[in-house]
Amino acid sequence: MKQIVLSVLFFITAIISKAQVTTKVYWTEQSSLPSSQVIYYNPSRNLQWPDFIGAPQTTGIVAAITMSGFGYTASMRRNGSKGEINIGIYCYFSKNKSWVKPEKKTAYILNHEQHHFDISYIAARIFADKVKNSGVTTSNVNVLLPRIYKECCDIMNKLQDDYDGQTKNGQVREMQERWNNSLDEKLVGFTR
Repeated sequence: MKQIVLSVLFFITAIISKAQVTTKVYWTEQSSLPSSQVIYYNPSRNLQWPDFIGAPQTTGIVAAITMSGFGYTASMRRNGSKGEINIGIYCYFSKNKSWVKPEKKTAYILNHEQHHFDISYIAARIFADKVKNSGVTTSNVNVLLPRIYKECCDIMNKLQDDYDGQTKNGQVREMQERWNNSLDEKLVGFTR
């Protein structure tokens, strides 16, 4: 859940620093993560138990673990006399680091795990919105993007902790239902 992958930024600021700059923020399924080991968030595809291929912990009461997060890539290029900053955002689920105990493969638990992935996506959407409204320029991009990213990772981690804490890892069904409704409402407000 808390593993966050941050793509390395490569910028050619010396070339573009005095040019007019436009910023493009977009969703991508291109990252440095091995494509065979991740699922990128897609609102029309929910997680399934075969996606959880990590080795389960045999001790403890935890039934399943979802390792998900979000990251970004950024590049800058010159287009004539204009500069362009491109920021690709992705939200991912790590198949190799996510696991379920074989006897715990229920629809109820899968729904709980799906919402962990949804929380990562919600944080990624917050990141995208903040970046779009941040006034990124060639002179502040190397400071601003990492700062906004950290803020949004902190938001995501707090939501993940609150979700598991308040639902007792999905064991408190009434609280789980409240979170289901709240997260579903937040997801409806997002379009890609």
